[in-house]
Amino acid sequence: MDPFSTLIRTASHEQHTEAETSTFMSDLLGGRLGVDAYARYTEQLWFVYEALEADAGTLAADPVAGPFIQPGLLRRAALERDLTHLRGAGWRSTLTALPATEAYAARVAECARAWPGGYIAHHYTRYLGDLSGGQIIRDKAERTWGFARKGDGVRFYVFEDIANPAAFKRGYRALLDSVPADDLERQRIIAECKRAFALNTAVFGALGEEFRLSA
Repeated sequence: MDPFSTLIRTASHEQHTEAETSTFMSDLLGGRLGVDAYARYTEQLWFVYEALEADAGTLAADPVAGPFIQPGLLRRAALERDLTHLRGAGWRSTLTALPATEAYAARVAECARAWPGGYIAHHYTRYLGDLSGGQIIRDKAERTWGFARKGDGVRFYVFEDIANPAAFKRGYRALLDSVPADDLERQRIIAECKRAFALNTAVFGALGEEFRLSA
């Protein structure tokens, strides 16, 4: 029997690829969109991480989700610093969530409140993605829009408290493998992981509509 971390990765591979290769993300990383599109994407991330991290203090005591709540991962403060840089000190007054973002954040919040296993699925898809593919986004953003290396504008992607990302990810996968859940619950977590990727892809789709390149 494969470890749970392997099962969750392979089961969601197709959705992961679909999210990574969305038109919006391809255009953003290809330098075909302006910094406003990047700022709009960063705004959407704020809503998702607000939902992920609002109940982190409570979840830290949960036997299932608790081991995953690690201060070095938390992103909301970094996002807020980036948004101040991108949109100015009054960024909250103009902050709006796309309907797809509202749906995504609502599902994350629902799992955070009522289903620790589902919360893990969303935690995994977001934070491990930020530690991996997120570094490509940071590098592209620095080079495309001239942000200072690991500075304001890209702090969301900078995990200052994680000195060795590869070792951290190994430890994270070990946590997944030891999740106290039976096979049925693990299948439910895998299904929620797929749903998380689908919700994320829907946000990319909505952003792609908003920042459509003329033919």
